[in-house]
Amino acid sequence: MINKIANSIAHALEGVRDGSTVLVGGFGTAGIPAELLDGLIAQGAKDLTVVNNNAGNGDHGMAALLKAARVKKMICSFPRQADSYVFDELYRNKKIELELVPQGNLAERIRAAGAGIGGFFCQTGYGTELAKKPNGEPKETRLINGKYYVYEEPIYADLALIKAEKGDRWGNLTYRKAARNFGPVMAMGAKKTVASVHEVVELGDLDPESIVTPGIFVNQVVLIDRVVTKGGGF
Repeated sequence: MINKIANSIAHALEGVRDGSTVLVGGFGTAGIPAELLDGLIAQGAKDLTVVNNNAGNGDHGMAALLKAARVKKMICSFPRQADSYVFDELYRNKKIELELVPQGNLAERIRAAGAGIGGFFCQTGYGTELAKKPNGEPKETRLINGKYYVYEEPIYADLALIKAEKGDRWGNLTYRKAARNFGPVMAMGAKKTVASVHEVVELGDLDPESIVTPGIFVNQVVLIDRVVTKGGGF
């Protein structure tokens, strides 16, 4: 019997190795799998390459992982916000590497990995510093229909940590509104995907037409209690 419901976060994150590349869902604070990030801190893996839209807010979630000195490199689109002081300090002191990737390119590079695409050409970044590889070498460019394009490579990952709304024991997932963001493509782009959910339902309770991430892309599902703030939010 297929049952992907993990007994605990610690169980779901067993075996994460030092130096792993980790995809982390979320857009700002929407859809961040904070409990899974706390579990990754407790698990102890270090020298991680972390891929996320942002580079942490305040001192929780992603920022807590950075503060714990577990991350060697960030690949993201928006590393700086008003409360990104943890990343700012690490970067200014040369304690963390940064690869800046435009948001659309970031999503497509992750999707390419999951879809088995060896790379793609995109106009974004042509003629700028973003048309260079992390080592400073220029990326391949090509003239297509009178416009210049830059070659982008897939982002392959060892682990994806995502936040969903509901899941079943087969790993099928649905999401809550904007919390969906990067979750579906990240689930496809990693060797192992761990998803937190606020509700585990019986097989068949999820409308097949409403399932966003099929269980084939999910390895472990962790049930997390929903936290309701004083303002009534989640």
